[in-house]
Amino acid sequence: MFRRASLILHQHFLQKKNFTVCGLYLNKAAMSKQIHARRIEGIDKNVWVEFTQLVVEHKVNVNLGQGFPDFSPPEFAKEYFKDALFESGGMLNQYTRAFGHPLLVKVLAQFFSKLFGQDLDANLNILVTVGAYQALFCTFQALIDEGDEVIVIEPFFDCYEPMVKMAGGTPVFIPLRLKSLKEGVPLSSGDWMLDPEELAAKFTAKTKAIVINSPNNPLGKVYKKQELEMIAELCIKNNVLCFSDEVYEWLVYDGTEHIRIASLPGMWDRTISIGSAGKTFSATGWKVGWAFGPDHLLRHLRTVHQNSLYHCPTVAQEAVAQSFQKEFERFSEPESYFVQLPQQLSLKRDQLVRCLTAVGMKPIVPEGGYFLIADISGVKVDLPEPSDRDEPYDFRFVKWMIKNKGFATIPVSAFYSSQNKKHFSHFIRFCFAKKDDTLIAAEKILQSWNLTN
Repeated sequence: MFRRASLILHQHFLQKKNFTVCGLYLNKAAMSKQIHARRIEGIDKNVWVEFTQLVVEHKVNVNLGQGFPDFSPPEFAKEYFKDALFESGGMLNQYTRAFGHPLLVKVLAQFFSKLFGQDLDANLNILVTVGAYQALFCTFQALIDEGDEVIVIEPFFDCYEPMVKMAGGTPVFIPLRLKSLKEGVPLSSGDWMLDPEELAAKFTAKTKAIVINSPNNPLGKVYKKQELEMIAELCIKNNVLCFSDEVYEWLVYDGTEHIRIASLPGMWDRTISIGSAGKTFSATGWKVGWAFGPDHLLRHLRTVHQNSLYHCPTVAQEAVAQSFQKEFERFSEPESYFVQLPQQLSLKRDQLVRCLTAVGMKPIVPEGGYFLIADISGVKVDLPEPSDRDEPYDFRFVKWMIKNKGFATIPVSAFYSSQNKKHFSHFIRFCFAKKDDTLIAAEKILQSWNLTN
């Protein structure tokens, strides 16, 4: 009986080339096709997925890895969110305008027109997105095509490279280089600079865009006007677009000035500027971001947006709009959150710098942003043999810290291209946008661990 049933099944398979196993319908011809899209090949690994999972598995006590504050947004922002959720007659829980909640785009246009030196049209020059991450995705998908080259400055936020590749483009990397310094002088993120001749040589007939990030993640570099003018001159000369990631625009320290490259002569018409309410109001989970730019560029981002996300959460947009309106009314005044937050974070930065220096690491003092990186070359740790010989040293070091010290950071080589990782595998990144209690706990772990033995 069994043999007869097997024969019938075999004949049916030969005739139809189809069969069912455990309720699954299989087709021989279909199974021979490649399942995944080629554009995602080689970009399946993600440092945040990998290290977030490690943090969960090992129940980490102190997490200075991911870039989010563990303190609350300002009280006024939380009140606006609550009001939008509960006291609006329910309508703010429904759909709003696809390209940006009307009140939000209106106040953003009002707020940023002077900063860009442009009379912004709320409906044409602003696109609201699900965080700055989606603004970046829309930008690359809308403006980069097969065969285009995109210049990416290292270190770079790690999503730039896969987003270029998914759009069909080719990333062309150029590292910031540490200028010569006197012995004993503390390192600053401003000491890392572009070589003008090296940058100029990266521009070719295939170059479509350059990506800049100021203040930079992970380094904390804030580009000076002279540096931005050099980049702008090359963009104009070569008819190249500029994608400017400015999510940390309000977080600059020690009198450093954040300059928007789109405000420079000749740059508005070729620049997409990207911002984030998550970083602006310490509310990364609200996932509200935006892109500014001329209509002839932004209309293409709107096409990607309407055919992917289409619409962003209304309540969060309303709360961000109200928060910006409040900040507009007290702009540059001492009680402004945009004044108070960087003052608070600069103290946290300095506290962490002192701690890391005391235990034998060499921190690079950031001019802006949430992060500082530190050289761990002088730290003596007996790491286990790597399971993957190509795994960078900083990856192994951070994994060891997570598993053995309950302390999470992020390896800096994750922010470099494959060809340059090996040159920066002795740095790790710390996030100092944390509560004082968190930083004190981090300091205790480091002080109890004899790093230089």
